[in-house]
Amino acid sequence: MKKLMCFLTVVLIVLSSVSFSAGADTADRESSDKAAAANDSDEKVVNVYNWGEYIAPGDDGGINVIAEFEKQTGIKVNYTNFETNEEMYNVLVNSNSSYDVIVPSDYMVSRLREEGRLLKIDFNNVPNFKNVDERFRKGEYDPTGEYSVAFTWGFVAMVYNTTMVDGEELSGFRDLWERRGQHDVVMFNNSRDAMAIAMQVCDPPIDPGSKNFSEEDIERATDKLVELKENGSLNRYVMDQVFAEMEGDHSAMAAYYAGDIATMMDNNENLDYVLPEEGSNLFVDALCIPDCCKHKKNAEAFINFMCDPEIAAANAEYIYYGTPVKAALELMDEEYIENELINPPEEYRDKCYTFTNMDDKSYALMQENFIKACTGKANIGAKSAVLVILGIVVLITIVLIILDIRRAIKNRGRINKL
Repeated sequence: MKKLMCFLTVVLIVLSSVSFSAGADTADRESSDKAAAANDSDEKVVNVYNWGEYIAPGDDGGINVIAEFEKQTGIKVNYTNFETNEEMYNVLVNSNSSYDVIVPSDYMVSRLREEGRLLKIDFNNVPNFKNVDERFRKGEYDPTGEYSVAFTWGFVAMVYNTTMVDGEELSGFRDLWERRGQHDVVMFNNSRDAMAIAMQVCDPPIDPGSKNFSEEDIERATDKLVELKENGSLNRYVMDQVFAEMEGDHSAMAAYYAGDIATMMDNNENLDYVLPEEGSNLFVDALCIPDCCKHKKNAEAFINFMCDPEIAAANAEYIYYGTPVKAALELMDEEYIENELINPPEEYRDKCYTFTNMDDKSYALMQENFIKACTGKANIGAKSAVLVILGIVVLITIVLIILDIRRAIKNRGRINKL
């Protein structure tokens, strides 16, 4: 019964995490109403929720982006960081926190948009949008281009320590699984990126860019991540902690965002990189206005500021990610332009895939199974769970039958004595 209750509890948890998309008309109507309410505030403040290490602080002699925005506009910036798209999503959905600007990745933009959790941007308040390259103005994650403005773009690569690993022997993500017994590989601590890499090294491979994954797909990827832990390759799952691990010579290899790898290499001459032969995730992170926004015009002022060529150039050169602001490229150093961790060769980009918003069932199952992978427990899957329950039922039935037979024998003995 305890196992049955545990199973039912897991099912309820997964079901409770599923958010169903609002209808398009309803979402648009609610978006308009919320936008009108957000514009009512005259408070000179904007609350920004962004990735860590994702905006130039000016400590390298460049522009302090937030300070410059406050100076030019008189709007105070309250700035908060998150480490994963899923963390940001949970805060937006399950807390009373209010943000005016968020920076989700493409697939999360799609999810938030489809659920009616984003406000349409008034591009009359974002005149610098004209500086954004045409190819970044719309995407599958935002087909009409009304809910987002591309902020950065990049892809996933591998970083390794040359004092611990022979780079000549490395070719792709499969090499992460070859550090058996070394406990010196660090992996993404978010389900989408970690599962995607595991899917690519499965045999046969699974397309990480799919919109719909079968239960078997997710189980196979989960088992692959469990293998990484059980064969002694894995050190731990990390996000921003990857900087300390790799720059401090504590770990030998990691899969991570290429722009951040470029930063790590600047800080540790022992580090080098590999463009995985399998290809990798090509992503866009975008500036969006969530439906909890209370200062929409201030949010649009911030977005407009980030599209200024000088600001975009300063920020991109600091974070080492690609900038969608085409005019900014003319202001940037050749070192940035020619760095293939920032601007990979066209033939490599053709090998990459993009994430799309998954169906709710796959999304919930992936979150649940990633937790199992992190704890090193292989996913038993829904079918296996049913078999376990049936086994328990059969066992209980057999025990009850045996007890009934024993009781009958005892009773027959009493009757004979009488």
